Amino acid sequence: MSYYSSHPKLLVAVDCIIFGFNENEHDLKLLLLKRNFQPELGKWSLMGGFVAPDENLDDAAKRIVAQLTGLNNVYMEQLYTFGDVNRDIVGRIISVAYFSLIKINDHDSELVKKHGASWIPLTQLPELIFDHKEMVDKALRKLRIRARTQPIGFELLPEKFTIPQIQRLYEAIYQVPFDKRNFRRKLLLMNLLEKQDDKEKETSRKGAYYYRFNQLKYNELVEKGFNFDL
Repeated sequence: MSYYSSHPKLLVAVDCIIFGFNENEHDLKLLLLKRNFQPELGKWSLMGGFVAPDENLDDAAKRIVAQLTGLNNVYMEQLYTFGDVNRDIVGRIISVAYFSLIKINDHDSELVKKHGASWIPLTQLPELIFDHKEMVDKALRKLRIRARTQPIGFELLPEKFTIPQIQRLYEAIYQVPFDKRNFRRKLLLMNLLEKQDDKEKETSRKGAYYYRFNQLKYNELVEKGFNFDL
């Protein structure tokens, strides 16, 4: 029985905003595609596609990313629904945006290239189609809030890292320089880092001590009301 036959039909799409960090390059990047189909042939775009009648939104997001970039097992979080009447030049399309932050080193960069996708530094983003720039800006604002209130940055670094490494990561996320002394003091006052005996000596003669993030201690502190605030 077609109870809704009198109502207009709308297309529902999913667009995926995937941020990535490479510990060796110190840049926050965005995964983009140069479109090889119309409309907007040859222009830069997020990974997007239409939701199939038999799949839910989360599954659609995973499928689209896998088909367009070759990346699998990427955790994505629903961000926002974009429904401006004129957001797409072809027709009335509502898009549900997802976003993710991944460690580029953990994924096959050559596979991404074979699919025609590219990691572009945030400082060098090209013009994007439709309202994709608005999507990226909204995702970046949420990512920055998350980075300030949760220790997500440590997931993007090696198991052992230096304080300059974690500072460079946060500078990449926020696109601003931090004062070294204040950043170090605030980070160490949280008592979440375990200082190691060895040093990283590739970037300086004196070397910087390695640290490890203590996830168990963080979980215990959260249960007692601790708030991560960097």
